[in-house]
Amino acid sequence: MTPIRFLICAMTLPGLSACGSAVPGLGALGEPEVTRLNQIAPPGTEPGTCWGKNVTPAIIETVTHQVMLQPAQVMADGSVSAPAIYKTETRQEIVRERRETWFLTPCANQMTPEFIASVQRALTARGLFGGDISGEMNAGTRAAVRRFQKPLGLDSGILSLAAARKLGLVAVEGDEAG
Repeated sequence: MTPIRFLICAMTLPGLSACGSAVPGLGALGEPEVTRLNQIAPPGTEPGTCWGKNVTPAIIETVTHQVMLQPAQVMADGSVSAPAIYKTETRQEIVRERRETWFLTPCANQMTPEFIASVQRALTARGLFGGDISGEMNAGTRAAVRRFQKPLGLDSGILSLAAARKLGLVAVEGDEAG
């Protein structure tokens, strides 16, 4: 597919028949790829560890309210000679700050088709994945990973090392005190 056609297809509706299935990843536009893990780790991390980053955008609300500039002028008999004068003020308020969450992930050399198939089987056993066991980290697998991790406090389709351990797929580091 030519780059121009790819761009045209990627910007149009995914159901467009001229594009067919030749446009990779359209079903997963909202999910990060597991291979898109950050090469930069947070400061002070152990060398050789792999990290993912989940960014939660800020939530900003537009707040509009009326401010009285001049109160109503009321006569002694209670009648209003001049109504109150108001102005409308609108401002932006940050309801929730932007957050970056760094988390350990299995490294790329661990994300083999066999490992990913094990992830799919583990998620299927928990009723979170209903797709084919393909060994590919596709949109359905990432969505199932997100469903598994969200109650654990991580709303990401990138498999965390903690989730892989909880699924029983990565050895839990033992207590080395002796």
